[in-house]
Amino acid sequence: MVRQAHHKFRRSTNVQDPDVLKTRTRFAPSPTGSLHIGSLRTAVYSLALAKHENGKFILRIEDTDKKREVPGSLEKIKKLLTIFGLRWDEYYVQSERVLSGIYRNAAEKLVAKGMAFYCECKPKNFKEGFSKELRDPCRDKGLKDGAIKLKVPDNEKVFFTDFVLKKGIVWETTGVPDTTILKSDGFPTYHLAVVVDDTDMGITHVLRGHDWMPSTPVHLLVYKYLGYKIPQIGHLTDILDPLGGKLSKRKGSTSIEVLLKEGYLAEAILNFVILLGWAPKDNREFFTLPEFVREFSSDGLQKANPIFNKDKLNWFNGEYIRKTQSSKLKTQIWEYLEKKYDADLIGKTIPLIKERISKLSDYWLLAGFFFEKRAIDEKLLGKDYKKHLITALDVLTGIEKWSIEKINGSLLSKIKESGFKTGDFFMDMRIAITGSRFTPPINESMVILGKEETIARLKTIL
Repeated sequence: MVRQAHHKFRRSTNVQDPDVLKTRTRFAPSPTGSLHIGSLRTAVYSLALAKHENGKFILRIEDTDKKREVPGSLEKIKKLLTIFGLRWDEYYVQSERVLSGIYRNAAEKLVAKGMAFYCECKPKNFKEGFSKELRDPCRDKGLKDGAIKLKVPDNEKVFFTDFVLKKGIVWETTGVPDTTILKSDGFPTYHLAVVVDDTDMGITHVLRGHDWMPSTPVHLLVYKYLGYKIPQIGHLTDILDPLGGKLSKRKGSTSIEVLLKEGYLAEAILNFVILLGWAPKDNREFFTLPEFVREFSSDGLQKANPIFNKDKLNWFNGEYIRKTQSSKLKTQIWEYLEKKYDADLIGKTIPLIKERISKLSDYWLLAGFFFEKRAIDEKLLGKDYKKHLITALDVLTGIEKWSIEKINGSLLSKIKESGFKTGDFFMDMRIAITGSRFTPPINESMVILGKEETIARLKTIL
């Protein structure tokens, strides 16, 4: 990763310079909370768009709204992107770039050209400078200090062609408000910073969420007034909640950090996200990141809003768990359990649980009894449980060579001899040893627990 936060990226005018010909994209999150599904999707699509063309992928931290910044978010964003293999070629932090004067210079240039004005009004709306009044009362006062707002003309049209939606979109400027571009504290709003930075960093293609569409006419005017070339701009679909409406990043289930804590694998989350708005030509479902980059085409970006289907994510995750080498899965579960339990014992249980779990968090529910004795709810036991357990204890105590073959043969023979119902017998034994009706195969589990521990647990119930 190359850090370039303290100096300008200068685009070459030499058409032979390979960087001029390359696709350059960016992911530009704000450190205002946890990375969510929509943000991860924007990042992976932007990376694929650049890398498919052997271009550059830039990470830019947009942290000029200091009131909304959440401590620690910046480092979490970088860590999560790294977990998903989304490595950037260049890295910038907007608050550091403020010190260079790049945004103030652009804003004052617009004031000098009569395309922006100083404003002393108290902000009426917290969200990025918009207010209910379209035309600001300060626009013709000739003030020399304060915040700087874009002077939006009336009765004009602004237009761009969305390369994702593949259609032209037009706005009448009469409906576009005068918008703050530089706050009185010297920090730019998104509307100025995004234009200045995308131009300064040579961004060729911008992918962003559909919710940013209303801000586009302001940006188009800033590009025009500063004499900048407009990059290709594309708006991605909204991800919908299964219960209806747009999926909100305020819902915990959409937080990438929460999904990882719930036991989802990074590669499964990424694969799931890849298909939330992009369709391969051959209906393929499984992609590693390099495979996705190789197959990516912006033509595959869909126009219909996808639904966040948790069942589909669970299915993906289960499939990835089963494809994972057992030695790696052992390490993943050990680390997920914060390295509190015996890794070798976890390794012995992998063959019993690998086909039965869909998330790493399922492991403890299914196999936690290997590591701790659990309280037994006697209501779960059958009416003949004492007979079953006394018989089991007698049989298991007499086994000298503790093996699955000996356990299976000895118990089945005794069950037949005693006239017990096989299912009821093994269920009582399962509950007595594990505390649960739902576990890996009980005889194989007893092999791992060992003779001494198995007998001790049976004796505890009796």
